[in-house]
Amino acid sequence: MTIGEFFNALLAVINAMSPYLLLGFLIAGVLHVFVPKRFYTRYLSRNNKLSVVWAALLGVPLPLCSCGVIPTAVGLKNEGASKGAVASFLIATPQTGIDSILATFSLMGLGFAITRPVAALVTGICGGLLVNRLVKEEVNTDNSACAVNNSQFSIFNSQFKLWRVFKYAYFEMIQDIGLRLAIGLLVAALINVAVPDEFFLSFGKQPLIQMLVILVVAVPMYICSTGSIPVAAALMMKGLSPGAALVMLMAGPAVNIASILVVRKSMGRRFTWIYLLTIVGFSILFGLLINAFGIQAVGMTEGCGMHGACCPSESASPSVFQIICSSLLVLFIIIALTMKFLSKFKKQESVAGTVVYTVEGMHCNHCKAACEQSVGKVKGVASCEATPAANTLVVSGTAASDDVRKAVEQAGFEFKGVKE
Repeated sequence: MTIGEFFNALLAVINAMSPYLLLGFLIAGVLHVFVPKRFYTRYLSRNNKLSVVWAALLGVPLPLCSCGVIPTAVGLKNEGASKGAVASFLIATPQTGIDSILATFSLMGLGFAITRPVAALVTGICGGLLVNRLVKEEVNTDNSACAVNNSQFSIFNSQFKLWRVFKYAYFEMIQDIGLRLAIGLLVAALINVAVPDEFFLSFGKQPLIQMLVILVVAVPMYICSTGSIPVAAALMMKGLSPGAALVMLMAGPAVNIASILVVRKSMGRRFTWIYLLTIVGFSILFGLLINAFGIQAVGMTEGCGMHGACCPSESASPSVFQIICSSLLVLFIIIALTMKFLSKFKKQESVAGTVVYTVEGMHCNHCKAACEQSVGKVKGVASCEATPAANTLVVSGTAASDDVRKAVEQAGFEFKGVKE
């Protein structure tokens, strides 16, 4: 392996994915701005099968990772959604999104791009139905949790909507997944040039064994649905079966140790076991099915990659359009991650009427919004600002610390008290 080979492989993967990623981010921004949260809760509040189906259908296109989906799901629960609907949303949403569907098509072809959201939909519905049947529904007596924060929607007037779309698509969303996406691209390029061909066949010719190995590695990890794609594609070129690759694409983004702990605390032990076992069981089931039907990544040949991404020396030169898209994607990632890194060092001191709290468990802008919305409803809170990178929450007003703690925990995060 040489440095030149590594960078050629990296550029080939970026060129293949960047146009689809930029389009996926844009569509995600449109969904975020033009579809208000109340649209989702309207269809999820009933404790029946239809609410479970709606939860999965609404969750599949949303670009939420396994950390961002937790506070969103907790918020849906607090606003009256049934536990079955919450489970369906929790299971289906992080497995895929409009951005990852397009990115999957770019590297792995139409078969995987269709199978992935279908698997997420079926898994979410089945998990939700099991929760409805096996987990007792609790009556939500906290009416304050159902209040709608009108200030959240007041800024969504026509003057700011277009700006909000682009800001969310190419800044906030990339802040959330940019680092994991970059790591996924780097790992994929490293696998392409450093791992011997047919590597996985040397230690596990049985696809089921490969799936179990992938589960042991993927379930505890924190990986996003988009960042997992180049890694799975590269591993397939080294002998990983298509079914085992699908297991990684399903189980890796859907669950991790942090999400398991938060779900257990917010939803209960029985709910958590159903949530976890449904993801594991159905990922293996769909992995076996994709092997049985012989679905392969488009363009896969022995020793070569998908769409030239793994064999850059043999592929055609990238088009001008691909080069422009790749340059924009890299630029957006650099800007977003630089701003996120600098926010860690933002000086936050308590002044008169302001308290800085330490809050752990926030990983993305969805976590930030969920925490701020929950705390913003507390009596005596004039304003609040959460900074996930620094694990801080700045609260202005006369609210009691105990009330702030309850609001933070209700949103699914860990309250550590006043920052020292």
